[in-house]
Amino acid sequence: MTDRKLALEAWESLFRAQHELFNEMLEDFEHGDLAQAEYDVLLTVTRSPDMTARLRDVTTNMLISQPSVSRLVDRMVSRGLVSKCPDPEDGRGALIRATDAGARTFRALATIHGRSIAERMSRLDDAELRTLRDLAEKLRRG
Repeated sequence: MTDRKLALEAWESLFRAQHELFNEMLEDFEHGDLAQAEYDVLLTVTRSPDMTARLRDVTTNMLISQPSVSRLVDRMVSRGLVSKCPDPEDGRGALIRATDAGARTFRALATIHGRSIAERMSRLDDAELRTLRDLAEKLRRG
């Protein structure tokens, strides 16, 4: 049986570290052309084949509710960052595709954000980073 006090301390430390790092990295979005949530949508879409993802897959990767994602995507369509069309395999679903402008905007911010993440994570050496990644994945798998 896991030591409950140690489990709580580990959780609090993990939560606080994530929260503090996340707040620091919000600076990356202050002067860019994308909000953090828009970046998150484009991250999923641009990593998908043909830069196209199902709305439900975008929603699964986000930390906000589906109706919020739908509204966010609709705003991104009006800004020319993505296009949206019916999913031919799912009559109730939609496909989201990054436009050329959306992909360019994403890549420009991804370069800055990637450097920011690497800089902040450089407090750990490569072995520690692998351990952190593996432990986080173990927690996510339940």
